[in-house]
Amino acid sequence: MQANDLLHLAEQFGSPLYVYDAEKIQSQYNRLTKAFSKVPNLRINYAMKALSNVAILQLLRDMGSGLDTVSIQEVLLGLHAGYAPEKIFYTPNGVSLEEIEEVHALGVQINIDNLSILEQFGAKHPHVPVCIRINPHVMAGGNANISVGHIDSKFGISVHQLPHLVRIVENTNMNIVGIHMHTGSDILDIEVFLYAAEILFDAAKNFKNLEFLDFGSGFKVPYKKDDIATDIDELGKKLSKRFNAFCAEYGKDLTLIFEPGKFLVSEAGFFLAKVNVVKQTTSTVFAGIDSGFNHLIRPMLYGSQHFIENISNPKGKERFYSVVGYICETDTFATNRRISEIKEGDILSFRNAGAYCFSMSSNYNSRYKPAEVLWMNGQGYLIRAHEKFEDLLQNQIPLPVEITATV
Repeated sequence: MQANDLLHLAEQFGSPLYVYDAEKIQSQYNRLTKAFSKVPNLRINYAMKALSNVAILQLLRDMGSGLDTVSIQEVLLGLHAGYAPEKIFYTPNGVSLEEIEEVHALGVQINIDNLSILEQFGAKHPHVPVCIRINPHVMAGGNANISVGHIDSKFGISVHQLPHLVRIVENTNMNIVGIHMHTGSDILDIEVFLYAAEILFDAAKNFKNLEFLDFGSGFKVPYKKDDIATDIDELGKKLSKRFNAFCAEYGKDLTLIFEPGKFLVSEAGFFLAKVNVVKQTTSTVFAGIDSGFNHLIRPMLYGSQHFIENISNPKGKERFYSVVGYICETDTFATNRRISEIKEGDILSFRNAGAYCFSMSSNYNSRYKPAEVLWMNGQGYLIRAHEKFEDLLQNQIPLPVEITATV
């Protein structure tokens, strides 16, 4: 997308505003499937926690994608978006047996990540196809909050507990159809991914009737100029060869599953915000925008760096600005960042705003959530309206008059 397109959308729909480029999402999906084209059976399950707008789900559905979900609410959204139950994969953490049973009743593939629930579910439903999430004890990911495959992680069943796991399966006569792992997000070194894959292959040998192996995702995308990204093409060559060899050894063509979220939608997203005030102090020039960490929390939560451009003055002389929000806490998006000269009323564009941005937004300070627009075929389509005051009150219940009258 061009800066003029974004500026026009900000004028048309107002700010703050999330914009997603459909063409970029499609190209990332095609790039991944091409990298693993030598695998006979490949399935992409979009990790919808990254961005769960129904229009985005429909776009990926039409490309052939399945869904990776982590809650029953995500499952219901996927069904609402037109996904067949068998195209939805459910990988929760720390949920009740009741929720897992409720999701199973919807016809969705379940993935269990702890021994207690596995044993309980297997005893009650021995014939239901189940996938098992393994913790490979591999530290990977760009931040401790998104590294989920290490030894202290709450996710998955430890590879050291495989003998116990196998006993549960044998005692309940469960139907294990898949093995799953996810080491973390923002993986830089594909050798770490390949090392973890070997652990998954070894675990898979304990089960004779598998249909698929799910390798999770965590592919890193670039966030700034010359940033390192996962080499998808190289990973495709190496893992495809090893996966096909394992299938030959296993005696059956299994399906290889990935569940990318950030890889598919991050670079497609732009967050547009208007500059409310330019504030000069003794040491800093602040650009205060009509947003805060209630709309984009990643810089504060993960220390992530989003490239910021003044699309109202893209060729202006660069100055140093600290870009901050309007929340009544320190919500700093960038500190002393070189940006084209900013004036009040200008529109700033944040790159890489497609993944874990709107989906992590809130109504903190009773602020409204922003609108979302899908840019497709040279046109902007509103896919979520700006919230209004009525939305803040929708589920609130005032005290009865007889109580308030006694206060």
